[in-house]
Amino acid sequence: MTTSTHLMRQRRFLPLFLTQLLNALNDNLYKNAMVLFVVYQVYDSPEMETLISGVATALFVLPFVLFSATAGQLADMRDKTKIIRWIKFAEILIMSVGATGLLLASRGMQIESLAIPLMFVALFAMGVHSTFFGPIKYAILPQHLHKDEVLAGTGLVEAGTYVAILVGMMLGGAMPIMYSIVGVIVIAVIGYVTCRWVPPAPAQSDENTVDWNPIRASRDLIAFSMGNLELRYSVLAISYFWAIAAILSVQFIPLAKNVLLADKQVAAVLLVAFSAGIAIGSVSINALLKGDISARYSARSVLVLGVLLIAFYGVCRMWNLQPQGELFTVWEFLAQPLALVLTFNLLLIAVAGGMFVVPLYAFLTTRVDKSEASRSVAANNFISSIFMVIGAGVAGALGFFGIPLEEQLLLSLILCVFSAQLARKLHATEALRDAEGDAVR
Repeated sequence: MTTSTHLMRQRRFLPLFLTQLLNALNDNLYKNAMVLFVVYQVYDSPEMETLISGVATALFVLPFVLFSATAGQLADMRDKTKIIRWIKFAEILIMSVGATGLLLASRGMQIESLAIPLMFVALFAMGVHSTFFGPIKYAILPQHLHKDEVLAGTGLVEAGTYVAILVGMMLGGAMPIMYSIVGVIVIAVIGYVTCRWVPPAPAQSDENTVDWNPIRASRDLIAFSMGNLELRYSVLAISYFWAIAAILSVQFIPLAKNVLLADKQVAAVLLVAFSAGIAIGSVSINALLKGDISARYSARSVLVLGVLLIAFYGVCRMWNLQPQGELFTVWEFLAQPLALVLTFNLLLIAVAGGMFVVPLYAFLTTRVDKSEASRSVAANNFISSIFMVIGAGVAGALGFFGIPLEEQLLLSLILCVFSAQLARKLHATEALRDAEGDAVR
């Protein structure tokens, strides 16, 4: 925790931290303002609402499948700070398009005009933007931080991301649409100004030729990530985790409306609880591991997450006994007998998730040479995005075919078991490497 406090006072970390925080804030302010508007004001069908939520998630994630290999190569072969500046400038243009879509939608021209297509185009473009920023925000850490600071830095980046998600969700659910329209552009401009303070991060690789063929580059990226045993287990465990997250994100807003009978402000409050839990777990695991990059708590964390998901499912089933009526406001929701139990359960699910995933991200940048760190993160983003697209697609299809939202929650349980098994193998491999290192010494 002392390391974390120290890093927040350093130029080699703070500008990057603020840049990625503003990036996540804008992504989620825009996405939640858009999805909440469509779910609560355009459609009135649980099936269509789940489908639209699934399409939105898939559109945001799809660029990670298409462009992760290119993003990883560029970040390793070019100055990462210069790439950040181009990315943040592009965000201003993208958000201008998204704001135009929101403006048209707010004027009552949702279906007849270009409003919804513009909103989805901007969402896809933000996915492209995040694809190129994602490898850098983790891979730049070993260049700017000392070895014993990397886990703390990774935890802070992850925690900051989810604090930003938390605030973005709150603002997206609470602010009038016109405030959101102005907000996404203002935040993009502030993010660009902030990124100008990130210190240089020169290329660590001697290579300078980017393979622009996405199929060949993606194939090589997969081979690279699967060739390193610790990297393979880390990537696959994280990918199963993000498949769980994608399934839950598709289900969550429709579940809040149609199972919990809650309005969009309540949906935002519950998403805030989830994001706060991830942030708590991300910082706590650094204190627990005392800066040591290790997967020794990861398997237990994801198994606890699975148990808590079962409890959440049970509370949702009991909630169906509540009388039907108008959608609950925040205070009406909190007055329900099971509301605090459900919210606390959701918070604990997220804490377990944060404790699971943060050490695994640190593995991505510390178990390879610095010249390959961006490709390591890009490989994770590529494979995780495939898992997320599949997860979001399956969840959207289940909703479209009328499978009850509560039952869809159970789909995540088998993925928890897979993640735990991979984390256990990673820890065994880690222990073997450490033992071999001790024997050599």
